[in-house]
Amino acid sequence: MAKDTRKYRDRARYLADAVAKRRRHLKELAVQEGGGECQVCGYKKYSGALDFHHINEKKKLFALNVRDMTKSWKMIVKEIHKCLLVCANCHREIHAGLIKLPRG
Repeated sequence: MAKDTRKYRDRARYLADAVAKRRRHLKELAVQEGGGECQVCGYKKYSGALDFHHINEKKKLFALNVRDMTKSWKMIVKEIHKCLLVCANCHREIHAGLIKLPRG
């Protein structure tokens, strides 16, 4: 059995890495729950380029990005169902008014 060489001062870095890993995992699960691809153009190469666009901003409780993936999975799923999964390009075009979506 190898000797554990971690020190107490390493704990902060370990915890930060663990949180980042959990957030990335939740983002991957959220993308799959949202359909796995851009609902406008079909892009699906890289999940990091996919965003959740809230159809009705008034019903938005929190953002669905990697930084905000700190809620329970149950809360995240509820929020996903208020959104449209779109790629970053389509998301910017939606906000610029170039892509029109039905009102939610």
